[in-house]
Amino acid sequence: MDRAQIVHENFLTRVANRDLPKGAPPRPGLTAPEAVSLFRSQVLSRALDRTSRAMQKAGQGFYTIGSSGHEGMAAVAHALRPTDIAFLHYRDAAFQIARAEQVPGQQIAWDMLLSFACSREDPTSGGRHKVLGSKALMIPPQTSTIASHLPKAVGAAYSLGAARRHDPEHRQLPEDGIAMCSFGDASANHSTAQGAINTAGWTSVQSIPLPLLFVCEDNGIGISVKTPKGWIQASMEHRPGIRYFQANGLDIFETFAVAQQAADYVRTRRKPAFLHLKTVRLYGHAGADVPTTYLSRAEVEADEANDPLLHSVRLLDQAGALSPGQAMKIYEQTCARIDRIAAQAATRPHLATAAEVSASLIPPKRPCKPTNGPSAEARAAAFGSDLRAMDDPQPMARLITWALTDLMLEHGEIVCMGEDVGRKGGVYGVTQKLQSRFGPDRVIDTLLDEQSILGLAIGMAHNGFVPIPEIQFLAYLHNAEDQIRGEAATLPFFSNGQFTNPMVVRIAGLGYQKGFGGHFHNDNSLAVLRDIPGVIIACPSTGADAARMLRECVRLAREEQRVVVFLEPIALYPMRDLHEGQDGAWMTRYPAPGERIALGEVGVHGDGKDLAIVTYCNGHYLSKQALPELQAAGLNTRIIDLRWLAPLPEQALLEATKGCKHVLIVDECRRTGSQSEALMTLFAEQTDLPTARVVAEDCFIATGPAYAAPLPSREGIVTAALTLTGAKK
Repeated sequence: MDRAQIVHENFLTRVANRDLPKGAPPRPGLTAPEAVSLFRSQVLSRALDRTSRAMQKAGQGFYTIGSSGHEGMAAVAHALRPTDIAFLHYRDAAFQIARAEQVPGQQIAWDMLLSFACSREDPTSGGRHKVLGSKALMIPPQTSTIASHLPKAVGAAYSLGAARRHDPEHRQLPEDGIAMCSFGDASANHSTAQGAINTAGWTSVQSIPLPLLFVCEDNGIGISVKTPKGWIQASMEHRPGIRYFQANGLDIFETFAVAQQAADYVRTRRKPAFLHLKTVRLYGHAGADVPTTYLSRAEVEADEANDPLLHSVRLLDQAGALSPGQAMKIYEQTCARIDRIAAQAATRPHLATAAEVSASLIPPKRPCKPTNGPSAEARAAAFGSDLRAMDDPQPMARLITWALTDLMLEHGEIVCMGEDVGRKGGVYGVTQKLQSRFGPDRVIDTLLDEQSILGLAIGMAHNGFVPIPEIQFLAYLHNAEDQIRGEAATLPFFSNGQFTNPMVVRIAGLGYQKGFGGHFHNDNSLAVLRDIPGVIIACPSTGADAARMLRECVRLAREEQRVVVFLEPIALYPMRDLHEGQDGAWMTRYPAPGERIALGEVGVHGDGKDLAIVTYCNGHYLSKQALPELQAAGLNTRIIDLRWLAPLPEQALLEATKGCKHVLIVDECRRTGSQSEALMTLFAEQTDLPTARVVAEDCFIATGPAYAAPLPSREGIVTAALTLTGAKK
């Protein structure tokens, strides 16, 4: 007999015999009807756990991870408002069920069973995953997260204060709302959780509003690894800036009373709190996990004897709200009802094709108020003397600064954030003057934690802002890439397009910096970004293109709710010259504020038919340098600047290379995992053109004189072109 059946029979036997666990009497705060309603939510959560296991055994359900032992979260839901955004632990079915009782018109049992069955009629994910989540309940869906949702909860809480000062057009959350996130005691040890909790305290001690309730559900174990006794309390009780609360999560009366205190503290003080709930875990971790393989039978049975439903029966009886016999009747009727509903849910249709599964990767467009660009008066006030300099060619870094200024003047919901972006103006000066122009509310100097920077952006996007977070160097993204891969990019997918977190992530990167930083500051690997479905990657090579493309990126985020990465080439930030010193040939004039380069529009330079060089960024610069030698060898050449690395503009590239005899791909990223692999495949599958590539070696970049040794060069491009075409120097 499995543990789920044992727990079920224990409940029936012990309630029938009035053999209930000892505990404190019910604390005041819950009325009798409220307490009974919470018990019904707990019982429904338990019945759904049992049914999900039965469905899986019958091949009608998939991926079981239960909430049994954590049903006290129903009381936490009751202490909050249904408009308080909640990022939930995967054991929080009782929270979602209790919240559904606060919102009229919900069919929570039917909805959750559709999710268990992975039916395409599941109102949350459309059959893509068994998830907790609901747009109507303001619960963004989470999959099997290990604390990766905590940074965005911090961001959502921050957005509540920010929205009071700068109300975004698409605000989702009420001004007096709070944010809540829940997680297990094992997840609390994850670096992501620790970073988010640290960020919350760091923000709070500076008296910046951050109405966030952390809820740690402490069942004492993470799969098979025990949490040391007292660890959560010892590590969280005295965190600066965060108020600590503790409750017995097996007692719905105590849990509600303490959760209400914690929620009131967060709501009135606009400061974060940490609610530590003691719970038990029943049935094991998930699926076929058998807890007796790593715990003694006595330990497992001790937790089962502390079943929170048994505690609730005792408390309800002591409160005069419900007799054990009445509680038993609710339990039996609920189990029977769920079995009937599950039989229907199992017959509902599933997703069947790749197109159906992928349909929600791209979020829906949203209506936005039309804008006509910043006014002349606003531009004059913001730019000052810079306006006169716009008539002259400038390097890329300065044009990006001006583009950001114009965009922030036009769209009040844009918020920039990152390490050193404010007072210092960025490591390379790209965000200079922005904080003085728009204030620290819109140009936020963050702490040094990339997960928190991206989490802040994701959370603010949940509340209608258009964040532009900056990752200082491409190599630093790897500390936080899951915030894009596992959180930002998957949200529309797992919510069937109902929740979105649009943003433009600015990242300074790629190679060719002279004498600075080695591979941590010259990182030429984009593979981690290229394979994330739904993410757009923009990579300009000239200042004018950077300004036009950045405007398109903001439009894509604001209107089409896309997650966009805007990759800025560090080596080209200050670049002025192309062929000779002082020629100024790589500088460009600032394009008028209304000019954009559309997603997928490539740049075609020249109309040569002998050779098409397909490249981007520094490769574009080097190809332009190589052009005189190629022309001298008689090669009539055109240079095609990709601009957009994902999705790859395949049709535009095929059109741009029409009539050419050869294609040379110049890719500054590594041979393995670079854009060149997809480009070679494209031309091999779609054309019969002779094609070759010049790429970086599969090697990190060194500091010092050898900084460019593994990278494509002007000389290498010339040699490869001559070899490919058979031309002679």
